[in-house]
Amino acid sequence: MAVYLPIMLDCRGRRCLVVGGGAVAVRKIRSLLEAQALVTVVSPALAPGLEELAAAGAVDWRRRAFAPGDTAGAWLVFAATGDREVNAAAVREAKAAGIPVSAADDPEAGDFISPAVVRRGRLTVAVSTSGAGPGAAAGIAAALEDFLGEGYEPYLDWLHRMRSEIKRREPRPEIRRKLLRKLASPEEFEAFQGRDWMAEEWSPERIEAWMTENREE
Repeated sequence: MAVYLPIMLDCRGRRCLVVGGGAVAVRKIRSLLEAQALVTVVSPALAPGLEELAAAGAVDWRRRAFAPGDTAGAWLVFAATGDREVNAAAVREAKAAGIPVSAADDPEAGDFISPAVVRRGRLTVAVSTSGAGPGAAAGIAAALEDFLGEGYEPYLDWLHRMRSEIKRREPRPEIRRKLLRKLASPEEFEAFQGRDWMAEEWSPERIEAWMTENREE
């Protein structure tokens, strides 16, 4: 069994190639667009919804079958057609060029696999069964969606702002570490959940008051 290394990739502005335009490709393409990648799709046809993306210029659609040389210049390659031979050809070419590639129909032939993903603003949770069962991974992700309520998104936005302010305002390393530990504590998250924080404005004075209170604890 392959043991995969979980990582988060910054795909902004990177050209990523998706070979195929069916249902499997749709999921890859939408994930890449969400990650702000530059997406090129090679496929004779596109699934519903993708043609509109191509017409709007959201993806670069090459309306034909995969051909030698299509992987040139790509940062990542996803072989996601319903044709095993076409997928295998894309995998071989990408590997020969040293480009990381994922094969939808043969995970072990590629270099990486795509997990099921749950997003709550800044929070990203990836679920993988190491290729044993994508359906099971999707089911686990769905359960996590119920567990991870909508409150995480505003909480993490607040956390990000507070971390930035603490690092900017507090020059003493030991106090800064203390405040950052307090900020990320379960108690602070519970306090956050107990208020209508979306409606509350955290002014510079209020941030300073929080820091003063927690410096002294």
